[in-house]
Amino acid sequence: MIPFFAFDPAIRKIIYPTSAIESLNRVIRKSIKTRGSFPTDDAATKLIDMAIRSFEKDGRNVREWFAARNQFAIMFGERFDA
Repeated sequence: MIPFFAFDPAIRKIIYPTSAIESLNRVIRKSIKTRGSFPTDDAATKLIDMAIRSFEKDGRNVREWFAARNQFAIMFGERFDA
């Protein structure tokens, strides 16, 4: 655990994915809960796919990656291709 805290907070946010996973789970649960029931399994699959796609279009995740990418370039310049 100690090596994890040696990284910059921007990098820790990227390499520790719990909050991102919880956020995606929240989006999926919310979309399923508002719908209620589904006539077929295919309908549920399509709704989950649409929820994931809308989550991916969110710009928050990209902004966090840019800060971490810059830190990686500083720390591992010879091994990191930005």
